[in-house]
Amino acid sequence: MSKAKFERNKPHVNVGTIGHVDHGKTTLTAALTRVCHEVWGTGESRA
Repeated sequence: MSKAKFERNKPHVNVGTIGHVDHGKTTLTAALTRVCHEVWGTGESRA
């Protein structure tokens, strides 16, 4: 059986952060997420 073809119909972005322990990676990610939510809102619930 073949799988159905996955069709991406929503824009997305993958962001990777690299840094040393306690250098603000989580803080930066939270700030970016907050700004994106304020600008574009959310299209789906977060887990």
